[in-house]
Amino acid sequence: MSITLADIQSAAVSIAGAVVRTPSVSAPVLAEILSADQLVLKLENLQLSGSFKARGALVRLLALNEDERQQGVIAMSAGNHAQGVGLHARRLGIAATIVMPRSTPFTKVERTEALGAKVVLEGDNLTEAETHARSLAQDHGLTFIHPYDDAHIIAGQGTVGLEMLTDHPDLDMLVVPVGGGGLASGVAIAAKTLSPAIQIIGVQAVAYATMVRKPALHDFPQASLQTLAEGIAVKRPGGLTRPLIDQWVDDVVSVGEAGIEHAVELLVEREKLVVEGAGAAPLAAMLAEPERFRGKKVGMVISGGNIDNRLLASILMRGLVRAGRLARLRIEISDAPGTLAKVSSLIGANGGNILEIYHQRLFQDVPVKYAELDVVVEATDTAHLRAMIDALNQAGYPARLLGSTATGGE
Repeated sequence: MSITLADIQSAAVSIAGAVVRTPSVSAPVLAEILSADQLVLKLENLQLSGSFKARGALVRLLALNEDERQQGVIAMSAGNHAQGVGLHARRLGIAATIVMPRSTPFTKVERTEALGAKVVLEGDNLTEAETHARSLAQDHGLTFIHPYDDAHIIAGQGTVGLEMLTDHPDLDMLVVPVGGGGLASGVAIAAKTLSPAIQIIGVQAVAYATMVRKPALHDFPQASLQTLAEGIAVKRPGGLTRPLIDQWVDDVVSVGEAGIEHAVELLVEREKLVVEGAGAAPLAAMLAEPERFRGKKVGMVISGGNIDNRLLASILMRGLVRAGRLARLRIEISDAPGTLAKVSSLIGANGGNILEIYHQRLFQDVPVKYAELDVVVEATDTAHLRAMIDALNQAGYPARLLGSTATGGE
């Protein structure tokens, strides 16, 4: 089936006023880090459902006939499609059931249910969830709403590209996350029709790099692996989207978990944006290959912001550890009155802030008249942390870093 700019423009008219026309904002700090001429972020994390998926979901729901509306709809989703379908199905008075993999973050399950959809947890991945959803659709006469392999869905997601090129017609490149391919194919059709010279780069998680152009560079499929970017953890590309990606997208690259994690952290720290793993994948790709984007005007789709609070907190804390701003030290001391106070004073005198302290006498392999302290400290950076450790060693309190690569610790 052919999907054209006219289809995407028609979709834009149909959803106008019912979804947020999200801003496309410049990110000069990130552009400087990447040596790009300009970096524009399309903030789909500001949608009411938290992601771009609300666009395609609404276009598909509006295409239902009256009988289909009365019977209800069913979808499989890792979370974002679920919320898009749930949001607009409730608004349109359509009953919605969503089958989600059992590993779906709790926050996405909770938000989907809060939108009025019935959630069924089934399967270890989207493929198994889809099998169950199609079975339920057949048993109960429900219309199956595919998250990406549907012309209406693709046209709806393509409105992201339409808006970006309307706001910034001079962009040289667009970087877009790729799961099933609905967003990337729709955006590429819109962007390349409006600006044929523009380059479209798709980004996948390495564990699900099913459309990467140079598979020899990667050890995949690795679909059994967990990924921070569960929104693009798609085991099987769409039969409709795969040819569109091949036709319209210039390249598809993959990024690892460490890169995605760092990108989530950087977007919070530098841009004050809460972004889920899939939404941060484009930045991870740019950081991994900055020379590709040097001197270019680049648009990047921040596809969603539905990240579990606990996971986000862990990412930020791990970032502090990597930067040397938070560390755990092991310090050997004599087990004598006043020694602990001296060590604490020494750390404070060198600008460190003690957050936690554990005094080990019984469960460490040390002489009976000695003890070991495990101390969690704050520092300003790696150099400050190293200076603190050096000061402890020079004062006769052997200290080493535990559980971090910031300064070469264990």
